[in-house]
Amino acid sequence: MKINWKILNRKIHYWGSIACALPVIIIIITGMLLLFKKQSDWIQPSSMLGESKVPTIQFEEILDAAKSVEAANIDSWKNIHRLDVRPSKGIIKIQSKNNYEIQIDQTTGEILQVAFRRSDIIESIHDGSFFHDLAKLWLFFPSSIILLILWITGIYLFVIPLLVKKKKKKKLKNV
Repeated sequence: MKINWKILNRKIHYWGSIACALPVIIIIITGMLLLFKKQSDWIQPSSMLGESKVPTIQFEEILDAAKSVEAANIDSWKNIHRLDVRPSKGIIKIQSKNNYEIQIDQTTGEILQVAFRRSDIIESIHDGSFFHDLAKLWLFFPSSIILLILWITGIYLFVIPLLVKKKKKKKLKNV
């Protein structure tokens, strides 16, 4: 039985696009949002500037500053997701497990800003881990493979007609 590559490619392209449509649209939309995370305070709070470029604050002072922010819901180190020390900006960013970000001066411990940080949530939706740890591997990764196949078959479907036209044009010239 002879395989008709045109028909096979069209079927792969057709069904593959349906199979990966939902994950790909999620990746596209969240990717677009993430492109603007530094320009949008709604996605990721902008970094403030502290007094000095040399951190002198102690860990207990960092925790005390974090505890003083009710919205962050921090009562111990267990409630802190990460610390981000930015010596060049003079700040320490404290991210709570409920996605609040507290920026403090790394010298005085003064709270410079408190804001909700959405970029990590958007990133977890983007890579599929928001839905379930296995969604990343068993839904989003296969969708990326299907998308690669769609790209290859799409290029094939684009190039073949061009080659056929070129061949016909060459034939007509030689006649």
